[in-house]
Amino acid sequence: MKLPRKPLKKARIEIIPMIDTMFFLLVFFMIATLTMTNQYKMPVNLPHASGMQDNTQQKVSLTMTKDGNLFYEQERVNTPADVVQLLVRQKSSDKQMAVVINADRSVEHGRVVELMDSIRQIGITKIAIAVNHSGG
Repeated sequence: MKLPRKPLKKARIEIIPMIDTMFFLLVFFMIATLTMTNQYKMPVNLPHASGMQDNTQQKVSLTMTKDGNLFYEQERVNTPADVVQLLVRQKSSDKQMAVVINADRSVEHGRVVELMDSIRQIGITKIAIAVNHSGG
């Protein structure tokens, strides 16, 4: 008596677990990349302060580097007067505008005060100076 044989099943590759694994790797690398980004994008050595709270809504970021360059939202500007012109344009659409100045600790104090004074003269009163919260 001959026993009937069952036909052999063809081996197949399951793709669903592979998709799950690839999705997990994609999410992992996206989150890892986000944690590596620099918040200000400009290499500025901020002064240290302890006990400060960041309660200002950052609308406009101005950066003063140690080599004397001035940046308006990562775009280089030549003079504080150019910054004022850009701020006047943006202020017309946003009356409650806030400005954060990221000045390198080696920038002369007078330059920062001149920039702040120019900003105040056009009616912007919400001005903050960025500091490094780690103290030291």
